[in-house]
Amino acid sequence: MSDGTATGIVRAMITAFELNHGRLQQVTVESLEDLQHCHPVWVDFESPTEEEREWAKVQFSIVLPEADEVDDLEASARFFEEENGELHIRSDFFQHTDEDSNTMRVAFILKNGMLFSLRRDELAQFRLLRLRARRQPYYVRDEKDVLLQLLDIDVEYSADIIEGIYDRLDNFSKQVLGSEMSDDTAGVVLSGIAVEEDLNGRIRRNLMDTRRAVSFLMRVKLLNDHQNDEGRQILRDIDSLDGHTGFVFDKLNFLMDATVGFININQNRIIKIFSVASVAMLPPTLIASIYGMNFRFLPELDWEYGYPFSLALMAVSITVPFWYFHKKGWLKK
Repeated sequence: MSDGTATGIVRAMITAFELNHGRLQQVTVESLEDLQHCHPVWVDFESPTEEEREWAKVQFSIVLPEADEVDDLEASARFFEEENGELHIRSDFFQHTDEDSNTMRVAFILKNGMLFSLRRDELAQFRLLRLRARRQPYYVRDEKDVLLQLLDIDVEYSADIIEGIYDRLDNFSKQVLGSEMSDDTAGVVLSGIAVEEDLNGRIRRNLMDTRRAVSFLMRVKLLNDHQNDEGRQILRDIDSLDGHTGFVFDKLNFLMDATVGFININQNRIIKIFSVASVAMLPPTLIASIYGMNFRFLPELDWEYGYPFSLALMAVSITVPFWYFHKKGWLKK
């Protein structure tokens, strides 16, 4: 298909893949005739138009679900088998960039030795599968291998993101446990921890969805022995990553508690300064209050050195508490 129109909008695409000497060979579909002249093991639909949906119905006798049907299904209804033998799977694939992280739900249909996939946009996992299947002979041998490898690559993708979280947590640890932390630094660290905790939760949810998809494939008994072994390996990898996400949650909670603790320490230092200043100012305030009383008889009022005496008394009353606090070490940070 053409890459775009005059307005620059990218057209939807159908891409078919045939197995040729153990390698996936890509066939770009621009018409119904292109579909009729190929023998695909995998047909990938990216935001198909109504015309392209009709091609799928005519050539393969399948009805592609609408976008709202893919996204709005309950979790318990995303894996099912039709009476005509079609196997339907809705699985989430994780997408992560420096700016955003989210999941894209992809609809899969297994029918008559072919895999049909329906998605809204390009996915890194799909690109990697196409690359590997072109370069490695017999990386996939049939349509079920394609689906299993896509799910396996999604698990690998999640593992790579978890590794990135580990690296960023190491940087946060150095900031939190290193030199004295300012409130500004603590704010940056808390913001980063919140982002990583949200990302870790999304990964954990995506892994749970992938586990359900693999378990369903194994439960319907369509896989051969080799594919069942592959499915069990994927489940073991997911279990391993679950442990890592649990550790990440614990590490994030520790760093958050430590950061909040440092913020509290900084606030306590400020409160201590105000407390010391308040206590030190109490004696001179008391002296000023005494000599400010409107009694008729105050001996020091008529004394020539009364004013200097009161100032000196105030100075001493301030100095003595500060000396005492310094001696006790209460003025140290």
